Amino acid sequence: MKIYYRATIISLLALTLMGCAVPDTRNSQASLVSTVSPSPTSIAASPKPIINNRPNNLKVKLDDRLVEANTSFGFNLFDRIAKQDPNKNIFISPSSVAISLSMIYNGASGETQQAIAKTLELQAIKIDDVNSFNQMLQQLLANGDTNVELNIANSLWARKDIALEQTFLNKVKEFYQAEVSSLDYQDPNAANAINAWVKTNTKNKIDKIVDRIDPDSMLFLINAVYFKGKWEAPFEKSLTKPQPFTLADGTKIQHPAMSRSGEYSYYDAPTFQAISLPYGSGRFSMEIFLPKSKSSLLEFQKQLTAKNWQEWSTKFSRKEGLIQLPRFKMEYETSLKSALQNMGMAIAFKPDKADFRNLSTVQAFIGDVKHKTFVEVNEEGTEAAAATSVEMKATSAMPSEEPPFQMIVDRPFFFTISDRQTGTIIFIGKIKNPSK
Repeated sequence: MKIYYRATIISLLALTLMGCAVPDTRNSQASLVSTVSPSPTSIAASPKPIINNRPNNLKVKLDDRLVEANTSFGFNLFDRIAKQDPNKNIFISPSSVAISLSMIYNGASGETQQAIAKTLELQAIKIDDVNSFNQMLQQLLANGDTNVELNIANSLWARKDIALEQTFLNKVKEFYQAEVSSLDYQDPNAANAINAWVKTNTKNKIDKIVDRIDPDSMLFLINAVYFKGKWEAPFEKSLTKPQPFTLADGTKIQHPAMSRSGEYSYYDAPTFQAISLPYGSGRFSMEIFLPKSKSSLLEFQKQLTAKNWQEWSTKFSRKEGLIQLPRFKMEYETSLKSALQNMGMAIAFKPDKADFRNLSTVQAFIGDVKHKTFVEVNEEGTEAAAATSVEMKATSAMPSEEPPFQMIVDRPFFFTISDRQTGTIIFIGKIKNPSK
């Protein structure tokens, strides 16, 4: 029985030109060769949390500063979005957003670069260290669980008359293995070429990231992540039955819930229960956090910090018990512009102040950042995908002897999908209503 968990396509879209700006063709820049139908490029990478030391699940030592920065960025981004949409189900891919912003970080300068660093929690960390970390992370993830297919692909699509700084191009190719192509943006098929690349690199899960190309667009940076796996221990479909689920306002609904008994990595905290449900051979997993009845999802979200996450991850231990989890399927779409501005990147969105001189001599700013995701969780496993677009415009443990636990997920809950081996979180979500 095949199960697909597709994780993430993220894109940095559309860097736009200044009204009548003319590209500088100095020797330090590179004129790109036009390629309307590029071949896909795949590279390694997506992350997850750790359980016991099984094969493929041994902790890998990476730069602690950057692991913590990625975690902090993910939780901060989730917090901002959760405040924008307090009553909605939310599902985002902070890992993809971080990779995309890291690529464009190489094109920024001055206060704009500092602002992106603040947003990504990278202050006092050299940009070369950031690039090397992302390169190593992608390589480690490429050689992960043999029972899980995981790939990352990056691409850069420049308007054919735009010359980009050679240093910038070298960095995105060397550290992010980005495929570099140029397009005739006047060609009606230009957007189709980009979308075809996206569709290929997400195994047909996301078929469009560019609706149209504006005349002042100059560059699209796109990152796609693909993950395919199944639960280490699938749920029996015959045990799935309608069960009550209590919404935040006290309303009760009936919704199909999956059940399974077994040995899991589990943590019973004073205000919540948590469980790790592994995929494949155990390296990749979904962590589910269920606030206890005396608490709430809102109260739990206030505890989401990199420090707490690290502490919680050491408290999971193997234990026998029962997990009851609602099946759910959702699509989510939002603009990240407001969240990123509030996180410190406001200058990058200002036409008169944004500084991307390390990208090109053409003055540019970010117009919007859009994020779109899909996730389905069922008896066999998980299928997920995400897309993010950044549009830039021109300036015009051991078995326990305790009794088996019961974790009945019958009220709003929080979850992540992560790679414990590298300590990276791929997806973050909350489910307020599994029927929506």
